[in-house]
Amino acid sequence: MGRWRIGVLVLGAAGLIRLHVVPAFAECQVISATHGGHWQGEALSMSQALAARSANELKAQKGWRGVTMKAYQVKPDPFFKTVRPEVPTGVIVGSFVTARTYTTCFTGVVVPFVCTSGSQVCGN
Repeated sequence: MGRWRIGVLVLGAAGLIRLHVVPAFAECQVISATHGGHWQGEALSMSQALAARSANELKAQKGWRGVTMKAYQVKPDPFFKTVRPEVPTGVIVGSFVTARTYTTCFTGVVVPFVCTSGSQVCGN
């Protein structure tokens, strides 16, 4: 009779482990948002706000009930690619990481500051 109880406990434990392995999210996508400003704080906050807006648009497009955002480093994206096709490391002002976005700010060509925020957005 003691063996039977041990077998039930082992099966019960295996069942609990299985519950933790099931993926919590249906799908994930990387998004990026770029915004410029006359001062660094403006470009930073606006690019982060655009990333959140993009996540909400993706949520609506995919029909997800909710989303989670996780900081994800993306390549900085200049506005005028014909003037500056890539962002040289010498013009990068800094990187700012939150739980939801990874933002890289750099000096702009037309505006003083430009920031690109990246995020991995997962729907559930």
